[in-house]
Formats: sequence, structure tokens, C-alpha cells
Amino acid sequence: MERKINIQEEAARCLLCHDAPCSRACGKGDVGRAIRAVRFDNAALAKQWIENCSEQDLEKAQSACIHYDRPIRIVEMAKQLPPSEMSNNLPSLAIDFCDIHCENPFFLASSSICTNYEMVARAFDAGWAGVFFKTICLQDIEEVSPRFDVVNREGCKGDFYALRNMEQLSENPAEVDFDTLHRLKQDYPSKVVVASIMGQTEEEWMILAKMAEDAGVDAVELNFSCPQMRLAGMGSDVGQNSELVLFYTAHVKRAVNIPVIPKMTPNITHISQPAMAAYFASADAISAINTVKSVTMDDRAMVSGQKTVSGLSGRAVKPIALRHILEMAKNPLMKAVKLSGIGGIETWRDALEFLQLGCTNLQVCTAVMQYGYRIIDDLKLGLQHYMVERGVKSLDEIVGEELPNFVKPNDLDRSTVLFPMLDREKCIGCGRCHVSCMDGGHQAITFGEDHKPQINGSKCVGCHLCSLVCPTGAIGQAKRIKKKPAN
Repeated sequence: MERKINIQEEAARCLLCHDAPCSRACGKGDVGRAIRAVRFDNAALAKQWIENCSEQDLEKAQSACIHYDRPIRIVEMAKQLPPSEMSNNLPSLAIDFCDIHCENPFFLASSSICTNYEMVARAFDAGWAGVFFKTICLQDIEEVSPRFDVVNREGCKGDFYALRNMEQLSENPAEVDFDTLHRLKQDYPSKVVVASIMGQTEEEWMILAKMAEDAGVDAVELNFSCPQMRLAGMGSDVGQNSELVLFYTAHVKRAVNIPVIPKMTPNITHISQPAMAAYFASADAISAINTVKSVTMDDRAMVSGQKTVSGLSGRAVKPIALRHILEMAKNPLMKAVKLSGIGGIETWRDALEFLQLGCTNLQVCTAVMQYGYRIIDDLKLGLQHYMVERGVKSLDEIVGEELPNFVKPNDLDRSTVLFPMLDREKCIGCGRCHVSCMDGGHQAITFGEDHKPQINGSKCVGCHLCSLVCPTGAIGQAKRIKKKPAN
């Protein structure tokens, strides 16, 4: 029996071409858009873009597919797409952040994706609600070349799960950047414009903050977190020092009347310490996280034969970002703190997780660098349809809802066990579960001549490593039961 293809895996192979040849060849639908919907976790909505396409149209699209090995199996994907669940009455994604009304929670994060007027204007036109403009300073910034490196699976060029960057701050004169922000706010009054700034002295922080306010921006972000500044006393040098965070935040708060948002570094054991300092200095909100200090050994990271430590971002850092967000959100001394979440947001489900841990604002960077501003479509649509499915009318109903489910390790239930359960119809007999259980678990899975695993309940401890390595999802969960008393 011929097995169905995995449409998510197939969509992950798509190069997400600009001016997609598949769509042009089809002529009756937007095939590239449908595949992109699947890639960004909106398979339930993808059918709408190819509803008018015949199988012949899709065959033309498949023949036109550009790829490095073989075309995307568009015809087979289309057959497996569910009927479109597109709702005609989508809820609003509007949400307030620092008492600023935002049409949706999605903002560009301060980085190379927002360095000039034209870039930000295109993002606003695409549907992004706001921007944290690339950090402005009073120093002369000289960047290295090359300045990016990636971590990906062997042979998977063009797609990566982590990006390492050696970039610092805006290379433009401060006056030029503030003029850009002024024009953006004039031309896009309904969008939210935030100036990210970094000083080296108390005076510089106050000068930059006042320049931001005079430019008419909605808020100012204090970059206490860039991990690769070439000058001492800047970036994460400040963010790792609670006294400096308190000092600079308090002085900026006294200098301006617009909201002040310190940006925290993850390169610290307890992010709550500098975050509390910012909070007690009357910060209006906190951004977290910036990039994680890291090293890669690939020669692509070399600058004139030398390497250095710099910041990692992308999908790989999302669990780290969520951990820091959780720590701040659960801190009883920081009641009702406003949080802007950053770190690994690529799909609407990623965004949902940050919202559920208490964020009311979401910043995206690396995903835009990989896929462009166009991802805003799937971020918004996916979140809206999730709200429709749950009957949620406002994002405020979601914010923080998962916080009660997080407890300390000593509060977890240790008296019961949840055993794995095998679906023999889905099992393809690869033996991955057996190998992992034998060499990394509790030797509870045997593998017979019929190439079907057997779970030994007397040895199984319910760790579920087997379900995590199973490529077909054939291992699920049985009922949770009380542990047998030890002999």
C-alpha cells in the first residue's frame, strides 16, 4: 500500500521562492501561497489558494518548481490538504501595550530588518503593527564582514534553526535615524514606532531618549543586552549589572514622558535580578530576550582569519526565551509587569506560547531575515483561526493563561506514571524506539523478527523518549496510573 506523503515535511522542502514559478505556471491559483501556509502551520487554511486549480493546473505548477534536487510534490500535497476552514468573521488581534493601542501584537525587533524608512514602510504595508527600530547610539559603528553564520542540518542549505550574528548597532548618524522615525510616525500614524537606543554614559542615555521623544516616537527601548559590543560599558555589560540597569532606567524615566522599555540580556543566571531593577526604576515594560552568546566553529564565521563570541537567535533559542519570560512573569515582586517577548518566533504557535506566558507584545527578527516580511500573513491568520476555534474574542483572554500550569520541580506529581502506547497500524518497524530505549532509556522495548516493538511494562518508567524519536507518531500515551510501591 502506498503511503501518503507528510505535507509538513514536503512544505519544509519548499524554497519559498520570490515570485513563485509554481504560482505563475498554474495560472488559476496561488500554489506558492498554499505551500507557505502549510510551512507556517496553517495547513487547515491552505486549500483556499488552490480551490480553482485542476490537477492539470497543479501538474504544470509542479513542473515549474525550482529546486536543488527534486520538485515539491504539489499534486500529492493538494490531494491531502483538508477542506479550507477559512472563517468569514475573524476576530481582531488588537491589543494594548504600555497603554499604546496596537492593531496586532507583531512588531519588527531591533536589528538589520529595520534600518531605514523604506524597509519599515514595506513592513507596515505588509501588516506589521509596529517596529523597534535598529538601536541608535552616538558612537561610530564599524561592522565586520561577514557578520552572519548559521546552524543547520548537514545538506540543508537555505534553511537554518539558528542564526549567529556579529552585528552591533545602527551605522547611521543619530540625527538621520531620528528623522527617519519622525517621518515614519507622520506617514503611518496608526502604527507604533519605538526607538531603541544605547548610551555609554548617563548623559548619552538622556540625550538619546530626549531625541527620541522629540522625534515623536511612541516609546523608547533601552538596549541593555547586545552581546557583541566592541566598546566596554555598553550592551550586555550593562544588562548583567542590576545597579547600572536601575541607574540608567531611572535617569531615562526622568528625562522623558513616553514609555521606557529596558531590553534584558539572557546571558545571565537569573534574569529577574536586572529585570526587577528596571521594574523598581518604574520601567513601563520589559523586552526579552536578546541573543544568546555562542560560538560556531565553521569557517564561514571567520573575519580575516579570526573568530569571536557573538549572539545566537532563531528557532533554537525559543525555549531559552520562554524560560526567561516565565521567570519574570512568575516573579511576585513584578506584579502586572508588561512584557515584550522575543526569541525564536516563527509561526503563530510560537507567538501563542509567548502570549500564554504573559507577553502582550511580540518581536520577530530571525524569521523575517529568513523568509521576509510576508510571514506576517500566516502569523495573523493562524492566531485568528486559533481564536475562532476556541471561541476567544480578544487576545487579552489568552495572555498569561498558562502561567498557573508552571510549578517548581518539587511540586510535580511523582506518585503516578504515564505509560507509552503503541499504534501498530502507524508503526513502520524502523526500530528507532528500541535503539533509543536500549541505549538511552531503561531497556523496556524489545524488537522481534516481525520488526514490531514490544513494550515491557515491568521495566518501562514512562519517560517517553520512545515517542520523541518515533518518526511516524506511532507511540502515544496510555492512562496515567499510580506507581507500584517499591519492594
